[in-house]
Amino acid sequence: MDGLDIAAVVIALVAVAAPLLVRGLSRWVAVPIVVFELLLGIIVGPQVLGWVGESAFIDFLSEFGLVALFFIAGSEIEASALKGRGGRFAWFGWAISIAVGVGIGFVLSPGEAGVIIGIALASTALGALVPILRDSGDLRTPFGRSVMAVGTVGEFGPLIAITLFLGGRDIGTATVVLLVFLVVAAGAMVLAYRMPQGPLYTVVTATLHTSGQFAIRVMFLIIAALVVLSVILGVDVLLGAFAAGVIWRLLMRGAGEKQRKDVETKVEAVAFGFLIPVFFIDTGIEFDLASFIAEPLLILAVPVALVALLVVRGLPSMLAAPRGSSVRDRVATMFMGATALPIIVAVTTIGVDEQVLEGSTAAVLVGAGMLSVLLFPLLAAITRGKRATSADDTLEWDSAPMSDPA
Repeated sequence: MDGLDIAAVVIALVAVAAPLLVRGLSRWVAVPIVVFELLLGIIVGPQVLGWVGESAFIDFLSEFGLVALFFIAGSEIEASALKGRGGRFAWFGWAISIAVGVGIGFVLSPGEAGVIIGIALASTALGALVPILRDSGDLRTPFGRSVMAVGTVGEFGPLIAITLFLGGRDIGTATVVLLVFLVVAAGAMVLAYRMPQGPLYTVVTATLHTSGQFAIRVMFLIIAALVVLSVILGVDVLLGAFAAGVIWRLLMRGAGEKQRKDVETKVEAVAFGFLIPVFFIDTGIEFDLASFIAEPLLILAVPVALVALLVVRGLPSMLAAPRGSSVRDRVATMFMGATALPIIVAVTTIGVDEQVLEGSTAAVLVGAGMLSVLLFPLLAAITRGKRATSADDTLEWDSAPMSDPA
């Protein structure tokens, strides 16, 4: 077998091993599956065992995994989560985060590198939090909706900032291009909301268990259209993937409960069963462990960056906690809000590729992001302890009902 064959088999083995490890430890502690995907990726990668090296094909699949991650994040968005007090405070908290983050970035490295550092520190890994919230049963609780609001803003805001400040255009041109994209995406969302749903669902139902799989093919069409539009306009493709997820949710909003669950199961099978694990495993494989070995002082910088994530992004996230939240839930919201990785990987890759960010700085930020995914959701679960559903359900969220699609 050549290198590609071996890499594919090893990554498949890691993807199978990760949920088994999660299941084995679940009786003692709840560990997010991405923890094992990242760690096992590092172990099998060139920095440790050397079973898997760099591969253009695996990188290609990893990019698809990142797109799938943001698509799922967009498809999980509840408009009600961004309404009322929770939504307002989520945006206000992110405004504080980006201001403080860029300020710290400019102190460390004035110029475009400072903006990159600021965007990285002001991000939240909504795509990584969605499966964690789903698996814990918190996705539809007031706590889960507050985390979703924080995560939505913590991913959407940085994507806008990347488009405006890191696209190689002046701010005026970048703003116009972004507005064009948003207008087209908004038009597509309105069309998806208003289009007749009966004929669509008839075809979806008829092909759910056949080789036609119309729903999945429509999903890929929406993703391809929005991602290609992003490329044409020079907007970050992750913004296109995120918008595609929102459009997909609007298209499927009126489906019957069983039909919607059947379709969601198929989408999740493609995303969480194949593409997204490849992204997280590949992130571990490509982690620059050698830089830390060569420069031991960088190891000390990682926990400092981790604390910076907690201060810059975590503390302002507490503002979005529902009224009446306990101290435990507010602290848990802080940990969840400070969980970051995909945006950090994306924005530091841009910085290194454009030679405005040092590779060592990127490694520190990515290392902190990996640790945040490893530690913060776990600390949030430990902080909350055993969730009392009845108590959660009595908290005041101050927003529209969850069934409101608008």
